[in-house]
Amino acid sequence: MKTLELLPPTDTMYRALVNRDPSFEGIFFVGVRTTGIFCRPTCSAKKPARENVDFFATPSQALHGGYRPCLRCKPMDPGERIPKLIERLRQEVERAPDGRLTDKELTAMSIDPSTARRQFKRHYGMTFQAYHRARRLGLALREVQRGGRVDEARNGSGFESESGFRDAFARIFGVPPTAAKEKAGLFAERIETPLGAMLAIADVEGLRLLEFVDRRALERELSMLRTRLQTNIVPGEHLHLEAIRSQLNDYFSGNKLEFDVPVAPIGSPFQLRAWEILRSIPVGETRSYSWMAKKLGDVEMRRAVGRANGENMMSIIVPCHRVIRADGTLCGYGGGLWRKKWLLDHERKIVEKLRG
Repeated sequence: MKTLELLPPTDTMYRALVNRDPSFEGIFFVGVRTTGIFCRPTCSAKKPARENVDFFATPSQALHGGYRPCLRCKPMDPGERIPKLIERLRQEVERAPDGRLTDKELTAMSIDPSTARRQFKRHYGMTFQAYHRARRLGLALREVQRGGRVDEARNGSGFESESGFRDAFARIFGVPPTAAKEKAGLFAERIETPLGAMLAIADVEGLRLLEFVDRRALERELSMLRTRLQTNIVPGEHLHLEAIRSQLNDYFSGNKLEFDVPVAPIGSPFQLRAWEILRSIPVGETRSYSWMAKKLGDVEMRRAVGRANGENMMSIIVPCHRVIRADGTLCGYGGGLWRKKWLLDHERKIVEKLRG
């Protein structure tokens, strides 16, 4: 798998495990074959022999490998998942988001550029320099959309030449800077949850996507968003991203299971109707594919309903996890059946607690 290729060498990971090296937090997870448990690299449990461990890039991969999370180090807990190096690099970016950090400057800060690239690629799907560049261009887009002059946006983006800025801007957003005043961009944020990291994407219309980052269809969905909206996706801040981050926290903590962040899904008229029906399913309850098909006007449309649910890009908010087989068994969830079961159990438990 692609993510596994981005892991450090196995000898390096095992050494980090033995030394409980905190700099590898969030970089890998280790499964212990003799116990069937997977842990963080800093877990305080007794260290297993080298031949008894498997390494994974994400908790999801460890779960799919048949391991259960350790009760001691809680590898599913998002509280300490972001590696310290990534936090430091992000802080450096925000100190001067319109500037640059060269490999030479990173080395002067005692940061190995190759390690920065690898960890950023592992965590965000892009290198550190690509992240910083996207952040600069995202700020430039905002400046232009707020009515700022193109030359002022270019000066604040760190580009030395106007032509270089315009070319880079057009490559990222699909339009030249002068056309961006009428064309919104897409802003993305990675959000950690107890079920793994999620990617949220939004623009002025609302939330466009909320998916688990290990979903196989994610790359295709991102491509479709870029094509349909004729723009690109950059890391950045947005009111709708702030809202969904807060509301996901409430959802997973059980404080509030409903979402009211504006959503703007992209789909066919049939898909949009299907997704609206999904949103009508009450929290803590489930419905069948036949029920959805009947709601859509044809009880024989179960397969079409299944496809529409599978193409939903708003995980949890558009609750396709609440659709099960007529016999009550679970099926068909892009985030994995283990997540579907967790979400249903979580919602039922909270609803019963509130009623009770």
